Formats: sequence, C-alpha cells, structure tokens
Amino acid sequence: MEIRIDPHTLARAEERGANETKIEDVIHTGFSTPAKYDRMGKTKVYDFNQEWHGKIYEQKRVEVFYTVEREVIITATVYVFYGKWEEKNADSI
Repeated sequence: MEIRIDPHTLARAEERGANETKIEDVIHTGFSTPAKYDRMGKTKVYDFNQEWHGKIYEQKRVEVFYTVEREVIITATVYVFYGKWEEKNADSI
C-alpha cells in the first residue's frame, strides 16, 4: 500500500527526532496501538543509546497515526518518546 507522508507530519516528526524512513518502518513493522478520530496507529520501540536534549536515553518509541483512503495510507501525526520500554521489538537504529 502506498504511504503518503503529509509535509506537516514530516516536519513535526523531524522536530521530535524521527524521519521519513522511521515513519515508513513503523507503519510496515510496528505493532497496532489505540487511536482516536477514526485513525489507525502503529508503534515501534528502537534502541537509541544517544543524547536527546541534553540527556542520554536507552530507547525511543515512535508512534504514527494515519488514515487509509482508497488504498493509500495518509499520515496524520507522529509522536516520539524517549526512555526505556519492555517491548520485545526494539531494533537498533
């Protein structure tokens, strides 16, 4: 299925520490997460072990929310959280 990343979504994602590649990876390989407003959501936890805003974090969790219109995934927003999670799907960056 085609993925259309809204320019505003991409801009916010980059401010939060994600990029186009991560967005597509989360949609393809992440696990489902609850969403509101008739949207769908996917989440994935990545090993990070880097500094973000002056603090070192072990992992980052990327959440992508989107709609599907005529077999096209259209992103609505992306959230990025930093910390440590117990999910078994953490991948190296």
